[in-house]
Amino acid sequence: MTDRIHKKLAAAGHGSRRKIEEWIREGRITINNKVAILGDQLQGNETIKLDGKLLFYNSEKKINQHIIYNKPSNEITSRYDPEGRRLVFDSLPSIKNARWIAVGRLDFSTTGLLIFTTDGELANKLMHPSTKVIRKYAVRVHGNPSYSLLRKLKSGIKLDDRLARFDILESVGGTGANRWFRVGLKEGRNREVRRLWNEIGFDVTRLIRISYGPIHLPQSLKKGKYENLNPDQVNSLYKISRIDHSN
Repeated sequence: MTDRIHKKLAAAGHGSRRKIEEWIREGRITINNKVAILGDQLQGNETIKLDGKLLFYNSEKKINQHIIYNKPSNEITSRYDPEGRRLVFDSLPSIKNARWIAVGRLDFSTTGLLIFTTDGELANKLMHPSTKVIRKYAVRVHGNPSYSLLRKLKSGIKLDDRLARFDILESVGGTGANRWFRVGLKEGRNREVRRLWNEIGFDVTRLIRISYGPIHLPQSLKKGKYENLNPDQVNSLYKISRIDHSN
């Protein structure tokens, strides 16, 4: 069975189909040492390289795996860290002929839900802004923001020449000098939750991702631990991604 190169490499987690098409146009991908062109089909036994580096892909239809992980605050969402900090991938189960792909990132000090999958196409769809997946967080801030300031977070604040805002903002209590809120946004750019609060003069003292689309962080899942998603949860992710799921 043949498959187009950009589709096969995306499914293997090497990038989105659009990004792989860009690499092909730039002449960076080779098939059996010949420069690839758009529309090339793979039989399954080809040697694929990007900038001379071998790219793994599975020629057989595979059953993808999907897990959730409760990230602690001392790990980085990366495959490599020049500072030598612990990686989230260090805590995940090893798998053969595939690799775990993180759906989105959490910064070093942020804890909570991360989804990992071996399906690159699913990961890219879930992260793409067009899918409009809501990410929800529990946020503790130092201080007690006024109603007018909270309205600004909902109506929008300019960050990097663009308007950013919370699609969901709910007060969930707090005592003393701190207040807790539940927030949600459809496009989680770099440190966006923290930056929005900082723009109205409040420091985030704790930040926990509690859900990503239909997947919620179970209270029973301890930090640094993972668990498999059940079939209904997996189907819900493919449904919101609008991917034909036949595994």
